[in-house]
Amino acid sequence: MIATAVLVPVVVAAVVLANVLGGPGDATDPDHAGHGPAAVDGSTPAEREDLPVLPVDVPAMTPEAEASCPALMGSLPFELAGETSRRVQSDTPNAYAWGDPPIVLVCGVDRPAGYVVGVSAMQINGVQWYVDTSDPGSTVWTTVDRPVYVEITLPAEVDSAPVTALTPEIAAALPYREPQPGP
Repeated sequence: MIATAVLVPVVVAAVVLANVLGGPGDATDPDHAGHGPAAVDGSTPAEREDLPVLPVDVPAMTPEAEASCPALMGSLPFELAGETSRRVQSDTPNAYAWGDPPIVLVCGVDRPAGYVVGVSAMQINGVQWYVDTSDPGSTVWTTVDRPVYVEITLPAEVDSAPVTALTPEIAAALPYREPQPGP
């Protein structure tokens, strides 16, 4: 019992010293990177930008949106394309935004006007999108192959990088569904 009381503090001290002084598994050792303790850079975590609450119009909650959207909304990143998330005001919890001018995602929107199955969609990482460029101030991307439509509105000066970055979350949270013809 005395040996255990002496041995445990010695082992703990050896582990602490190995982590402080480095050695095999040290994150700075390129042959063992990723196997040691995480590097700390001293920076503070990002905070929400000090932007006003953004009012976002959302359609009424449907049973499909109520069943599908929570999984997506819970997986969205705090930062997107270098922009920090911002608070939104909407009638449902299915809206999220980043930056100023805002990038806005709304889950459970209506089928996009102008969408024709098999003709007017583009695919990014396995998700099909209908892209509406009719407004000179913004580009609206809408998924067309998920159980609910998800819309991402980008300022006109922003390229498709935010859409590409969000595609894995959308694909993981919302299963594929054959695009539906109709109004």
